[in-house]
Amino acid sequence: MNIFVGNLSFSTTNEDLQTAFAAFGAVESAQVIMDRQTGRSRGFGFVEMPDDGEAQAAISGMNGTELGERPLTVNEAKPRAPRNDRRW
Repeated sequence: MNIFVGNLSFSTTNEDLQTAFAAFGAVESAQVIMDRQTGRSRGFGFVEMPDDGEAQAAISGMNGTELGERPLTVNEAKPRAPRNDRRW
């Protein structure tokens, strides 16, 4: 299951996410989304967990908890909407 993690501190790393969510089970990947132009965190990320039960436990357990002195917003990631990248 793909999990959205919002309200991340700008100093949070992929490893920080991995460690925090590993307390609930196996973590396949953890990625903080970075701004392409500035190289700075955009304040959100995604965690992929292969077991849905563990993922649901992580969502329940992590939502509202603090990581880097900021309360996290954690929920199941919605599928990405198709983008219309037509540029004239």
